[in-house]
Amino acid sequence: MKVGINLVNFGPAARPEVLARWAELAERLGYHSLLTSDHLAVTPDVQERYPGPFYEPLTILGWLAALTDRVELGTTVTIVPYRSPFEVARAWANLDNLSGGRMILGVGVGWAEREFEALDVPFRRRGAITDDYLAVIRAHWATERLDWDGPFVSCRGVDTTPLPVRAPLPVWVGGSSRAALRRTVRLGTAWHPIRLRPSWFTDVAVPRLAEVADGEGMPMPELCPRIMFAITPQPTDPATRFMGHGTLEQIHGDLHLLEQAGCAHVILDPYSPFDDIGLRDLVMDPEPALERTWEAYETVAATVIDLQAESVR
Repeated sequence: MKVGINLVNFGPAARPEVLARWAELAERLGYHSLLTSDHLAVTPDVQERYPGPFYEPLTILGWLAALTDRVELGTTVTIVPYRSPFEVARAWANLDNLSGGRMILGVGVGWAEREFEALDVPFRRRGAITDDYLAVIRAHWATERLDWDGPFVSCRGVDTTPLPVRAPLPVWVGGSSRAALRRTVRLGTAWHPIRLRPSWFTDVAVPRLAEVADGEGMPMPELCPRIMFAITPQPTDPATRFMGHGTLEQIHGDLHLLEQAGCAHVILDPYSPFDDIGLRDLVMDPEPALERTWEAYETVAATVIDLQAESVR
């Protein structure tokens, strides 16, 4: 099981030298990926959860591709309706070539209604737009000349080169609704849920995804979740805790459970925008929080996971 890092690309701690240090940390410790998040119009509803400055992901990923040699790079997640599918498809294919085949496209439909308004994208149709755009993106990567007729996109004779190095280029689909699971099965290579409780993931979510895949006559996608990441001195309540938030022993148990569940890749996320979790120090008190967070990644790399062997100790 691969393990990656969620790069916090917003807030007072998001400065070029800090973003570069995240990349250095990931490469030095042997983490397998470094993913970052997406917003374009940082409207008040977005800023409440993700304060500025906000560094746009396509720009960051191009820069990080030049700063790194080994670590996989991508998004958790790109909000698909915000951009032309031709822009996303070409950007990721270009980045995959420039990085030597290291890109992951995480995708979602978005949630911030005021941001949709600012971008003049119909919020109520975001699911349908995402499905059509994702189909275009996948087709763009599969042929050197694209013809397409869909509900939101039509084109003839579009040159799509260069194609991605990796085939297929990984597409991790976020969301836990039935529509999101169908989107994962039809258009993704992996399911990318976030904010997981252990019993829900193993007993409810994974069987539900298997049921959807079976109903669609499609293979089961890979499991690539993003979990919280904060080491606490005392155990967090097992009845209410989210995976990745607790003592080192609890986090070890979470990673072992995810490995046993067949997860291919897990992202450790040091930030939560929700007040009930209390993981906002990276924007509330950034400098001490950064040092604690980097130390936590070092501790887990040294004691909990064997990154070279891709397994939990």
